[in-house]
This record gives sequence, structure tokens and C-alpha cells, in this order.
Amino acid sequence: MTGSCHVDTFVLDNLPPAELQPDFINLDRLGYPEHLNATVELVDRHVAEGRGDRIALVAPGLRWTYAELSRQINRMAHVLTGKLGLVPGNRVLLRSANNPVMVALYMAVIKAGGIVVAAMPLLRAGELVQIIDKAEIRLALCDASLRDEMEKAAARTSMLQRTVFWEGAGGGELGTLMQGVPETFEAAPTRADDPCLLGFTSGTTGLPKATIHYQRDLLVICDAYAKEILRAEPDDVFIGSPPLAFTFGLGGLVLFPFRVGASVVLLERASPPDLAKAIEEHRATICFTAPTAYRAILGKIDDYDLSSLRKCVSAGETLPAPTFDAWLAATGLTLMDGIGATEMLHIFIAAREEDVRPGATGRPVPGYEARVIDENGERCPPGTPGRLAVRGPIGCRYLADERQRVYVSNGWNITGDTYVEDEDGIFWFKARNDDMIVSSGYNIAGPEVESCLLAHAAVAECGVVGAPDGERGRIVKAYVVLRDGAEATPDLVKALQDHVKAELAPYKYPRAIAIVDALPKTESGKLQRFALRSRAEQEASLGETA
Repeated sequence: MTGSCHVDTFVLDNLPPAELQPDFINLDRLGYPEHLNATVELVDRHVAEGRGDRIALVAPGLRWTYAELSRQINRMAHVLTGKLGLVPGNRVLLRSANNPVMVALYMAVIKAGGIVVAAMPLLRAGELVQIIDKAEIRLALCDASLRDEMEKAAARTSMLQRTVFWEGAGGGELGTLMQGVPETFEAAPTRADDPCLLGFTSGTTGLPKATIHYQRDLLVICDAYAKEILRAEPDDVFIGSPPLAFTFGLGGLVLFPFRVGASVVLLERASPPDLAKAIEEHRATICFTAPTAYRAILGKIDDYDLSSLRKCVSAGETLPAPTFDAWLAATGLTLMDGIGATEMLHIFIAAREEDVRPGATGRPVPGYEARVIDENGERCPPGTPGRLAVRGPIGCRYLADERQRVYVSNGWNITGDTYVEDEDGIFWFKARNDDMIVSSGYNIAGPEVESCLLAHAAVAECGVVGAPDGERGRIVKAYVVLRDGAEATPDLVKALQDHVKAELAPYKYPRAIAIVDALPKTESGKLQRFALRSRAEQEASLGETA
């Protein structure tokens, strides 16, 4: 790329070829300059324009103003580029729950011209190794509370050369490295189209895909969705549950508040009771979480004062109409639904509060276009189900991945969802059209869980699908054929569940396991997951869990 400041060009060298990239539209209307640094725009600009004393981050026992956050970012950037040898274009793995150090490091890597790879706290060593090797990561920074799996991962790959741990709000090895370093740092001269983020997303095969996002992309979602749909204000207090390693969480809990100079409350533990309690304590005004969390909070709605809330965003999974209705009745607030994707960085179809239709996702966010297409790529008539296709100022760019050919077709991003567009241009979700299971907002690849189960000595065959669940929307359900000699006992079921928890992120384990004599297959011996999905639907309707 001409003019890029990236010394390490690994990501630039592994962009999809131009003919496989989607059409990028409406960038001109956003007016970004040729050179920009997202951290400068999101944090330093507030200090430079006299808003440095506004509160940026709130966490237990900690409140950082934008000026304090900027100084922390600058010190970290010095450590990265000096003591840790970061050069523009290097990938840096960040692993932590949602806390101020994680946010500051995120911004520091970007300010220094590096590329952030944020990993879910729940990932196990084997999953981390896949990410490290795919992105060729040599430096990792990790919260010391997550040390065990991080060290196991480091021992299983020759790629990672250095891991730095931190404790609390800046202690541990990172705190030692930050002692005595300057509080000012000149941002790397990054271009608007320099990569700054690799967002990893599960593939239906279980092999992770890395989505490449540019400096400008972090601003696009703020100036499109957040400005046009969310309409946040500087006095807002953001809060939510999605991890920052999810781009849903990154947008809702970092980028959106920072773009307008608002505050965000960060929770390392954000279960529904924790979230509801924190909303009351901090008088939060904008909440980001999944429908399952809103449903759980409804169960004890009288225990908390949620009157400070003025906007509630729901994403990550389908928003059921009963949840929408119950939340409106209990709080007077309209849940703002939306669909996004890691490939697109954030939400691209949504509705403003006054335009919400219960059960519908909404309209394309200003700057985006969407349509429903058939198998030939032709636009479906209104009311006809088909594949959702979208394009806008952001689009899918996989890092060195043949699956780019699947996601992008004729310039459009094909999301893997079945939708209907009605006569009024409103989009209605129908189903996922792949093997992805969405449970409590987490994307889980059925084949990945199958592979893990097949590694257990008692399992001969298995099939994994999503089963309806009133609490989580869907749960992972495994249909297992046992090897000769293995007995179908409750102890074995628990052993299989524990086996998956030990090898994969715990949220991926099968909450229901059915021991069966045989699996449905095609004449060629291929597993018929659609038949298992149908069986799981029927069993759920009859109240059967295993």
C-alpha cells in the first residue's frame, strides 16, 4: 500500500485480492482525511479541545478522565515501541476481561501503529494458539488472572516471543515497565486505510477467521450507526456486558462513548444481576447487551432502579417479540434491535426508537445498502425469504482465507442469514443458514464441538446443533453414538461436558447431550445436521432436553 507507515507488512501482504473485496460505498460522505489515527480522534481530540477533565472510564475503585486516559495510553505506547520493540504493523494479542487497562492498551497499540488482536478471556490454550499462529503474533499482553491458559498457549507455539502480564489497574510486569516513561507520545503517521484491528470470528468449521479493519473503520461505525441510529450524547453513561474482544462490545463500550466524549462503566463480571446493579449504582443511560440478559433482568426487575436508562441496544442474537414487549411494559423503553457481524465490524441494519417494529430488525443504517437475494444472486421480491446481502463503507476482508470467496459475491457481503424484506423496506430475520449456533450472544461452531467430543474415548460419532431454549435463545445440543463398551450414564454425560469445557471456551460446551443409536446421514455418509436440528426443535416443543 503506497504511503503506509507499516514496517511490518504481513497484514497488508495478506489482504484479499482487489477482485475479491466487496464494494465500499459512501466513504466520501464521511469525509475522512488520507491520514488519521483512531486513538487521536477518539481520545486525544477531547483533551486538545478542552474536554480532558470529562470522565472517560469508570470501574470499581477507579475513574479516569480523558486526560488521565490519554497519559496512560502514551506511557503504554512508549513501552510498546521502546522496551517491547513494537513497529507499525506488528500484531499484539490483548487478553483480559473488560477493564481500564485493556481499553488503554487497545488504544495504545493503535496509536503506535500496531494491530490489535483481542482474545476472549474464556478461550483455552488450543484456541489461543490458532489465533497466534494465524495472525503471526509475537507479543501478547494479558491480565495476570488469565495467566494459566496464556502460558500453556505460549508453550505450544514457537510464534509468540514475549508475554507481559499486568495486575489490577496497572501493576505487575506492565506496571514495572511503565515506570519513568514519558506521558506524551507522538502518534504513528497512520493512513486512514492502514489496518489496526484483526477481529477473529468463528467459522462454521471451527477454524477461526481473521477480519481486517482499518483505522477509519473504527470511526465509520461511530459516524454511521452511533450518530444516526443511537444518537448518543456527551452526558451519556454507557454500560453493557459484551466482551471487548467482540466487536459488538468494542463499539458499544469504547468507540461510541469515546467518539462523543461520554463515559463508560466497565464491568469484569457482567452477569444480568451484576449489570442491573451497576446500572442503578452508576446511573447508566445506554445499555448494550443480548436479549438473554434483558430477559434475565426482567425476572427481578423490581429489585433494581433502572430509571436512569434512556436507550437499550439488543444484538448478538435474535430479539424475541415477547422479550421486546415485556421490556417495554416494565421499563417504558423500546429495545433497539440490530444485526451486525465481525466482518462488518458492527451493526448495519437497525431502527431508531421511533421507527421500531416489534419482531423486525429494521432498515439499513445510513451509508449502507441491503437486499435479500436468491441462490443466483438476484434480488428477491418483497416477502420472499433469501440470503441477506449488504454493502457500505465497511466490508469483509479476511486475512489470507479462501472463505473470502464465500462471504463476498459480486461486491456484496453475504452474511449467512436468511431474511425477508417487506414492501416498506423493513428487514425481518428468519434463520441462520449455516452451522453456526448463537447462544446468549456467543457464536459457536457446531463442527468444532463435534471434533472435541470425537476426541473422547467413549464417543464413536456425534452431531451438534442448536436447540431452542427459553433462557439462552439456543443451547448447544449434542447427539452422541457411544463406542462399544461405553455405558450411557449421567456420569458419562457429565464427563463429556467436562471434556469440552477443558478443551474449548466453556460457553461452547453442550448443555444437553442425547445418547442415540445412530445419526441421520445421506447415502454418501454425510451427517444430516438439518435432520438433527428438526429433531431438536421437536424435542424442545415436547419439553425434552436430552
